[in-house]
Amino acid sequence: MQLAVNIAVLAAIYALISCGYVLIYRVSRVLSLAHGELMMLGAYGLAATASLFPGHPLVAIAASGGLALLVGVLVYALLMWRMTGESVLAAVLTTIALGILLRGAMVLAFGTQTQYPLQGLGWTNASIAIGGSARISAVGLVLVLGTAAVYAALFIFLRATRWGIRMRAAGQNPLLAAQRGIRLHGVYALAWGLATFTGGMAGMLIACDAGIEATLVTIGLKAFPAALVGGLDSLFGALVGSLIVAGAEVLLINYVDPLLSEVVPFFVLLAMLVIRPWGLFGTREELDRV
Repeated sequence: MQLAVNIAVLAAIYALISCGYVLIYRVSRVLSLAHGELMMLGAYGLAATASLFPGHPLVAIAASGGLALLVGVLVYALLMWRMTGESVLAAVLTTIALGILLRGAMVLAFGTQTQYPLQGLGWTNASIAIGGSARISAVGLVLVLGTAAVYAALFIFLRATRWGIRMRAAGQNPLLAAQRGIRLHGVYALAWGLATFTGGMAGMLIACDAGIEATLVTIGLKAFPAALVGGLDSLFGALVGSLIVAGAEVLLINYVDPLLSEVVPFFVLLAMLVIRPWGLFGTREELDRV
């Protein structure tokens, strides 16, 4: 039972991060390799707002989430829009450079010491019993429920709202979408904003559960195989891929060696690239773009 709980929590972390990879790629066809750094920026944002609004945890959380959304929009507006029409490699290299820049800036601004924003919020991370034989932290439970809520909201948004339909249209055929009057740059900025918001949400919850360390960005990198295993243009695939990667990681850590935690996601990714390079639910035609 405890193994199942551990898999569910880790899968929720990977799913919440990997949906950002999928959103950006599905809409703007850019493979963002700065997503881990943007996730960590959301975690540090919560630490900053918690100190700015002492005694008002909900205000601090809302401010941090709003900042994450704004950062995503600004990243596109100030940087990534210039990559429109450029080669895929140029866009990918731009995100790599952005990630390195953000990582260095965060070290300079916040230092390398572990920070615990949950203390600044004035909350405790209680341990909750499940079924008598397993336990989950309060933040871990919020992570699982929050990830389910985010995916449900995204599925509804993409299928039942005007902007969601515009995002799908821009991803499927940007030229035709532009001819139909859809403002592509606005749609792309929204996709980057939502992706950074969900990544920042994951970073905030991880920070509340385990603190913020410089190695937090590694979790964002480990979520990348989950997105590719499921299919880089499928939200449902990101969810399934996260479950597969998390299950393999937890089981091998428990039964083989804990040191395998850093490499298991990439072993799973290599196996999937050999068997089905476009992912479980990805579109085969997208393989050349990746």
